[in-house]
Amino acid sequence: MARSLCPGAWLRKPYYLQARFSYVRMKYLFFSWLAVFVGSWIIYVQYSTYTELCRGKDCKKIICDKYKTGVIDGPACNSLCVTETLYFGKCLSTKPNNQAKLGDQGNLSELVNLILTVADGDKDGQVSLGEAKSAWALLQLNEFLLMVILQDKEHTPKLMGFCGDLYVMESVEYTSLYGISLPWVIELFIPSGFRRSMDQLFTPSWPRKAKIAIGLLEFVEDVFHGPYGNFLMCDTSAKNLGYNDKYDLKMVDMRKIVPETNLKELIKDRHCKSDLDCVYGTDCRTSCDQSTMKCTSEVIQPNLAKACQLLKDYLLRGAPSEIREELEKQLYSCIALKVTANQMEMEHSLILNNLKTLLWKKISYTNDS
Repeated sequence: MARSLCPGAWLRKPYYLQARFSYVRMKYLFFSWLAVFVGSWIIYVQYSTYTELCRGKDCKKIICDKYKTGVIDGPACNSLCVTETLYFGKCLSTKPNNQAKLGDQGNLSELVNLILTVADGDKDGQVSLGEAKSAWALLQLNEFLLMVILQDKEHTPKLMGFCGDLYVMESVEYTSLYGISLPWVIELFIPSGFRRSMDQLFTPSWPRKAKIAIGLLEFVEDVFHGPYGNFLMCDTSAKNLGYNDKYDLKMVDMRKIVPETNLKELIKDRHCKSDLDCVYGTDCRTSCDQSTMKCTSEVIQPNLAKACQLLKDYLLRGAPSEIREELEKQLYSCIALKVTANQMEMEHSLILNNLKTLLWKKISYTNDS
């Protein structure tokens, strides 16, 4: 009897549920489509940038055309353009060219002689016009200049040859300090925090990490107030460091290592509102003078402090218990170094030598080192 009073009531709820289900389904499909569209657009933009800047065949054609017409020359030209035993492999960077100036370097006459020696690719005692043009193009690049200056140092990749503004370095087996190499498409969707945690799982054994770390400390010594001036490391990220099969550190990318004199010219008098405006690369920071609203020229953190910041988690993870406390103490003392501190150079040398001694003592008699 009650049912006959409201004959349509039992139909209303199913209609309501069906309408609600349709709305949720449409909402789900809309956001799924939107996610696919945005993801596809990001991948397209990244791929377009990658293919535009990593054009191996086009670069080779341009270089070889110039070589064959005598515009450029160099020891790598024959292998690249005639015998074709030199070829482009993996594209390691999609960054556009980086330029540098010689600036006011110490021992400038010695540096010029060193550059002329490298420019003489065929070692005939003379620098041809083609070789001179190639050398001049290469000297606009930070990395090439630094490789010439540090060519006898253990942790700088050896310069194998050049042709025009193309230069060839020795191969480095492992092209990142730690981590696993993933396709760039996958990299887009991995959160940076999770990526850092995951990377720390893919590292060599601790004695081998200690040996690699010692190599980085030695490289910091190489670029600190050397015979051709002081160089600043302005991007000390793990992707710029590598190592060979003997676990000797090798610099993979040195384009953001710049002469101190150049950096001061680049950053001084730059307009600023806060210290965040006074940054070159990712790691070279100066302060903002609030009275003039311009950047000062003195870098706040020395290379050693930035290297220790990078090595902190790398070395403390899996460190032997008997040295962990002392190692942590020394690393934090190192990170706290400031360029403006009194007796900074003395502190710099003391901390660097203490760290190297601590690590060497622990790994000297291990097979892994």
